[in-house]
Amino acid sequence: MPPLSRPAPAPITTPAGTLRALTHADLPAALAIQSLSYPAFLQEDEPAFVSRLDVAAPYCQAAERDGSLVGYLLAHGWPAASPPPVGQRLDPKAPSEVLFIHDLAISPAGRGAGVGRALVDRAFTLAALDGLSRAELIAVEGAADYWRGLGFAEAEASPALAAKVAGYGPRARWMTKRIGR
Repeated sequence: MPPLSRPAPAPITTPAGTLRALTHADLPAALAIQSLSYPAFLQEDEPAFVSRLDVAAPYCQAAERDGSLVGYLLAHGWPAASPPPVGQRLDPKAPSEVLFIHDLAISPAGRGAGVGRALVDRAFTLAALDGLSRAELIAVEGAADYWRGLGFAEAEASPALAAKVAGYGPRARWMTKRIGR
C-alpha cells in the first residue's frame, strides 16, 4: 500500500472548475448528482458512498463552480482485478495495488466543460505520486466509449472477474489504463 503521509493536496483552479478533495460535507450534493446520473440499481446508499471516502488511499475528487458541486470522482487504491460489488461497504484497510475508479458523475450544469477529464487527470496525478501505475474501472451503461476517449481499453477478465463485472449491468465493461502514459 502506498504511503499516504502527505497532506491533502491544495485545491486547484482549472477551466473545468475548482478541483479539490471530495469530503463528507459534499455528500448531499454528491448523492443528488448520483441520482441524476445512474439508474437505481447502480446508485449506492450513503454508508457505501462514504466508505469510498474512508479507504486508506482515497483519490476522491470534487469539481465546483461558484461554490456548488458540479461533479465528483470516487476513486481509491484497491486490490488489482477485484472490483467491489455495487453497494458494498469497503474495507478501510484494503491494499492499494491499483487506482480503482468507482464512480464519475457530472451534474447537468457541469457537462460538456471537461469536468470528468479534469477529475480523472487529478486523481491520476495523485495516484502516481503514491506509486500506483495502473487504473481499473467498470464502464457502465454504455460509458465505455467515454473511457476509451480517456485512454482506457477493455481488458481480459477471468471468469470470476467477469461475474463481478456482470453485477454492474449487461453493458458493463472491464477497462484498464497505465498511469503516466
